[in-house]
Amino acid sequence: MFFHLSAYLKGFYPYLQVLHYVSVRAMLALLSSLGLCLVTGPWFIRTSGRFFRSKARAWTPHTHQSKDDMPTMGGIFISAIVVVTTLLWGNLTNPFIWISLICLVGFGAIGAWDDWNKICYDKGIKAWKKFACQLIVALLVALLWVKLVNPSTELYFPFFKNFHPDLGWFFIPWVVFVLVGTSNAVNLTDGLDGLAIGALLSNFAVFTLICYLAGHLIISHYLHIPFAGTAEMAIVGTSLFGASLGFLWYNTYPAQIFMGDVGALSLGSVLAFMALACKQELLLVIAGGLFVVETLSVIVQVLSFKFLGKRWFRMAPLHHHFELLGWQESKITIRFSIIAFVLSLLALMTLKIR
Repeated sequence: MFFHLSAYLKGFYPYLQVLHYVSVRAMLALLSSLGLCLVTGPWFIRTSGRFFRSKARAWTPHTHQSKDDMPTMGGIFISAIVVVTTLLWGNLTNPFIWISLICLVGFGAIGAWDDWNKICYDKGIKAWKKFACQLIVALLVALLWVKLVNPSTELYFPFFKNFHPDLGWFFIPWVVFVLVGTSNAVNLTDGLDGLAIGALLSNFAVFTLICYLAGHLIISHYLHIPFAGTAEMAIVGTSLFGASLGFLWYNTYPAQIFMGDVGALSLGSVLAFMALACKQELLLVIAGGLFVVETLSVIVQVLSFKFLGKRWFRMAPLHHHFELLGWQESKITIRFSIIAFVLSLLALMTLKIR
């Protein structure tokens, strides 16, 4: 909104021209989302405490039973802040803005449905329903992206500047796979106070920067990364970063509120779309390595028990394994966040190693 307002008023107030710079609006979006979180957070926690109370999961360590009846569905709060901030500072004629918000709200709605069923009926929606809905929303996002932006269907590999095979008709299924896979990976990681949101922060920072770089022809050419016209995605990215940072203020150990599936699915899906938009989705394997390892721990645990009759970990996902080893929750969260930060830096370094 302010971008378009400044375009109208710059003839009267020339200094408003500064709002045409993506970098300026991105910083303003970050500060706005963070400020809104800190100002409205206490109100949302009180409201959530009246309507959205979590129930401790039976398959978590016994220490988690003390977290019963906690305010949850904080993902609604994060998504609302991101939507408002993005609409305030984004260029609303840019299709990336609207596709990102559709992705955020669509996956968030699935998570909210699941969370609400857990609150009301002590059980989430059936796994196949949840997965089917994710596929539908992901397919919608993929088709909108292809229709409105007509992106390159080539797949770019880290470390190789001249190796980028064209996926052709497999591009749509690939986009759906990345969106659904990343959203579920973040959801599996969301098991300790501040764990998932802390890991998301470093990933949002990295892919916001890459989207900004991939949106500038000269810089992208210099770095040998594909020009994707994604500079405006930096507004979405900084809004996500600011809102996540503000939410961490209340979600850090001991948490005052949980973000629930509505937060994990929505934030994970938008992170995936940011990576897809700038044609660096394979970097998610590095930057989001923590999410990958958490997901693999669940897969290994299930397969090991099914075929070998034994559990590889004391409990999956991996963070619960360390809890049962005696690590304090706050120590696990901080150490995992450090690992996520280092992995994000390594992913960023690959842009120059080609």
